Amino acid sequence: MNEENTSGSAVAVKVDRVFDSCSDKDCITNLQVMLECGELPEQFTSVKTRCCSIDNVCMSVEPIPFNRGYYSVDVTYTFGIELLAYDRSCDAPTPLRGTASASKSVILYGSESSTKTFFSNGARIGDTNSCCEVVNLPTASCQCVDPIALETRIAMMPPLPPMPGMQPQQPGMPLPPPRRCVVLTLGVFSVVELSRPVTMMVSAFPYSVPTKTCTAEGTDSPCEVFSRLSFPTDEFLPQMPNPGEQQPGGSTQRLRCEGFEAWQPSAGTMGTIQ
Repeated sequence: MNEENTSGSAVAVKVDRVFDSCSDKDCITNLQVMLECGELPEQFTSVKTRCCSIDNVCMSVEPIPFNRGYYSVDVTYTFGIELLAYDRSCDAPTPLRGTASASKSVILYGSESSTKTFFSNGARIGDTNSCCEVVNLPTASCQCVDPIALETRIAMMPPLPPMPGMQPQQPGMPLPPPRRCVVLTLGVFSVVELSRPVTMMVSAFPYSVPTKTCTAEGTDSPCEVFSRLSFPTDEFLPQMPNPGEQQPGGSTQRLRCEGFEAWQPSAGTMGTIQ
């Protein structure tokens, strides 16, 4: 592989091959926002979403029993939410921040391999720390764009259960009041892929040395930089209509003769001035 390649012959390269992928358009409903301030204060009567972003995506890959080569990919989104809360409709809003999470699962084909791969940087693929057992899982990736907030509303949710170590609810004691919280409906576009590192043969051509000369920044004066710019002739030319395009209220020449584009001809003078 070290000899010079001048004919464009095939060479071996190490790449991540995508074995299977899917695109999805998820509509996530009844998504509860965990506000940084805790429960939504009572004075707020309406809320709307100002911004929504995907802060993190956690994924796990598990083989599917009795379906060799197929894997279940569990995807968990963590959303960062910025809200605007209103006491009344026309009052100045109060910004609130919170987080929300949602999960989904997809099944994709990721091939199978029972090998162990060791790298010089200490990384390894296909090791379970168990004798005579090797699980070489494919690598999952998720591409997504920031979600679209389709609905934002205030909902009443049941009280949270007692935390570990807290005294449980005693019989005869009044139940805690329901919680006021913000519930969202989000639209999420995503692409999930399963890939593995493989060795493939591809066409290659000789190495090339760039011919562009490197220049250091800040060596030229602003006037020297400006002198190398081409004169923007097109910016000084009026925009002419396409041939045959009908102009409202007369020809372009007629509108320019009148001095402004808002002029409209009166009835009986719709002809075009030659």
